[in-house]
Amino acid sequence: MVPLADCDNRTGTACCAAMLPVAPPGGASHGVAVIPRARTPLSPAPHVLLALPTTATSASVLRSLRAEGVGVAAVGDGIGLLDAVRTRGPGLVVLDVELPGPDPGTLLTALHAEAPHLPVIAITPRERRASLLPLLRADRDDYLLRPFAVDELAARIRLRLDGGLPHHPVLRHGELVLDVARGEVTVDERPVALSPTELALLKALLAAPGEVVPPERLARDVWNEDASANLVQVYISYLRRKIGPERIRTVRGSGYVLER
Repeated sequence: MVPLADCDNRTGTACCAAMLPVAPPGGASHGVAVIPRARTPLSPAPHVLLALPTTATSASVLRSLRAEGVGVAAVGDGIGLLDAVRTRGPGLVVLDVELPGPDPGTLLTALHAEAPHLPVIAITPRERRASLLPLLRADRDDYLLRPFAVDELAARIRLRLDGGLPHHPVLRHGELVLDVARGEVTVDERPVALSPTELALLKALLAAPGEVVPPERLARDVWNEDASANLVQVYISYLRRKIGPERIRTVRGSGYVLER
């Protein structure tokens, strides 16, 4: 496999002009894109592995992330992504679900097994969002709907690399405990299994314990879009069944309150 080159995120040097597939002598490549090596030393910050189909759009995203100050390397297919994760140890992966190679379920399962603590931001068209959500870990992964703004992607990358979640790895409210790093929940010291969406919903409620949280905020925090109030209500009911109906109070016309 042709080695990847990193982009230094401390300078404005335009070292990432394009992503071009390069085949090693005597054999075909795995679609790995090679980025010219920056002339300045690498930043000590964790770099981002960008896994997008090799197109003019992906090259533009690469350049734009570089301009936003994100250190980035790139691959063009799923096999190249897994190879790069094993050999390079990136700090974060941005994965397009339409990347050539293994299907998203197989690829994400392999990524989670290979690097359990590696956060993944998935890029998906709206019509594939429902099938993607069960594959994501509420404590580490995120997603963006296509089309997306590069500055929003850059902001989410910084949030993950800055350790936004690990700063508060355990959230408590009475006898309700969420270990964010492990995605584990206990109620009265009893483990409770939640789906990724339920975990994200509980985390959003735990971020404002005792406060009324409007359904619009829950929709934004959990679904990354304007989900309907009915959808929020359905998942609130799922969560109540698992953690106890008395722990979530409905304030009619306003939202939901997490009770002790």
